[in-house]
Parts: sequence; structure tokens; C-alpha cells
Amino acid sequence: MPHTVVVGVDGSAASPAAVHWAAREAARHGGGLAVVHAGRHPARPRPDVPPGGTGQDRAGRTVREAVHGVHADHPGLPVAGRVVSGSPVAALVAAAADAELLVLGSHGVSGVTGFVTGSVSQRMVARSPRPVVVVRPGWTAADEHLPAADGVAPEEIPATPHRAVVLGLDVRHPCDELIGFAFDAARRRGTRLTVVHAFKVPPQPASDASLVTAPAAPPPPVAGAEALAAAERAVSAALGPWCEKYPTVRVTRSVTEGRAATALVRAAHDAGLLVVGRRTGGGRLGARTGPVTHAVLHHVACPVAVVPHV
Repeated sequence: MPHTVVVGVDGSAASPAAVHWAAREAARHGGGLAVVHAGRHPARPRPDVPPGGTGQDRAGRTVREAVHGVHADHPGLPVAGRVVSGSPVAALVAAAADAELLVLGSHGVSGVTGFVTGSVSQRMVARSPRPVVVVRPGWTAADEHLPAADGVAPEEIPATPHRAVVLGLDVRHPCDELIGFAFDAARRRGTRLTVVHAFKVPPQPASDASLVTAPAAPPPPVAGAEALAAAERAVSAALGPWCEKYPTVRVTRSVTEGRAATALVRAAHDAGLLVVGRRTGGGRLGARTGPVTHAVLHHVACPVAVVPHV
């Protein structure tokens, strides 16, 4: 069976949460899980290195421990582990080439740990042709669900409704890959999809009189109302075909004036998953995540899915 989900591990505190989130997602897809450690490991250890003390040995132990944990908590899920040598970014991207998504652990503001520290984590997200999900340390199965009532046993938590999936939508570049990923994620969880779009009121041209007498006044209320109505129509048009394709998914819309990153961080506060996009069109700056995606990766506590699209 092909591995639906690939998760990168490095033995850090961020790895367990990523591994178990990836296992739950693989189960939701009815597929398998591949646990991969990627790094540069010398072909021959130095003579003074004790047995079992090489980087290759430590990587193997990390993978075996992760696979054992998945077997214990997710019996019946097909799971395999492997250690690959080479550039971590290239190796993990290659490992996930045929998967539906790649999962990584992250420490948030301090960056993704281990082999994906700092700029490496940004390159991983920016270069993967497959969706990448970034998971914070400590995120558990219980965090995916709404708060359970007092007295609910741990085994009853999966029956508690899932937290909403939040989609950040830019109506200037609506794309099937991004919207479809979010609708499918909400359907598999049986939960609500909250679509967030932030817009800015177009600036009003200054009159000759205002240039001479006084600063231009704030745009009249009608300008903001017209911009809001136009944004709401654009969101409805983008979502219409998907609401028909996924009739069981409950959709709520949040259309607000302001910065997209601020609106998404606020909306994702109680979410189970945030879905944002990354444009893959060529540019002079090369592969990059974009300012909104960069901001939410650093400031949102729930798992963040970054979906590449043209």
C-alpha cells in the first residue's frame, strides 16, 4: 500500500506530536504512514566512535521508536520507517513525492527544530510540491476536538465533535488545490469549515482642493460597504461549486476589512486545522512562503497546512 502520509522525524521534542498527527491523518485517509529521518550521515564512522554512537545509529533508533509508538497507539495502521541520507530538504521532498502530504514538527516562533531549523524549515515548506502540515509540540488527539464535558473518559474523546477547519482564501487567486484540500479535511473530520477572507478598502483619489486646504478625509462609509459587499460576492462565487460538491460540509464565512494574517491568527485560535496557500508561480525571489503563510506558521498554535498552487 502506498504511504498516504510522510512524516519527518529528528528525535526532538517536536517529533512525537507530528508523528501521531500524521498517523491520525493517514487513518482518516485509509492509507499508510512513512516515518522518515533525513540527514547527512558519513558512510564510515570514525574509528574512535563507539558502536551505536554514529549519527546513522541515532537516526535508526529515532525512526524505530517512532514506528513503535505508532504501532502501540494506532494498531492496524500500515507504517514503515526509513533513514535517508543527503540534504534534508531534498530527501524529505523526494520521500513525499507520491504521498498526499508531508508532516513536520515545529517549535513555532523559534523555528522548526533539528534538521529543519530556521531557514531550512522555510525551504521545506516553500519547495515541497505536496501539501505540508506543520504541527506544534504537545498537540494531541484531544486538542483536535472541542472541550469534552467533565467526566468523559479518554477513550470517549474521539466521539466529541472536531474543532473547525479554517481556510484562508484570497479571492484574487482562488484555486482548486487549496479549496479542495480544506473542504476534504472538514469532510473527513465531520466538522465545520470556516472560510476567512480579509480585504482592504481601495484608497479614494484626492481632489485638488484637498491637496491645498486639508488632508483628505477618511473614505465615506459607503466605500467600505461597497468593498465588503464585493468581497462577500467574490467569496460566495469561489465557494459555490465546492459547496455543491461537498453538501455535508457546513460552511461559515468571515469577510473582514484588515490584514489577512491578523484575521487568520484570530480565526485559528480555537481551530483544529488552518489551511493556507503558497503560490508556486516562478518569480525572481525563487521559492518562498509569502508573508501571510510565514506569519501564521509562527503565530498559530494549531496545525497549519500549506497547500502549493499555481
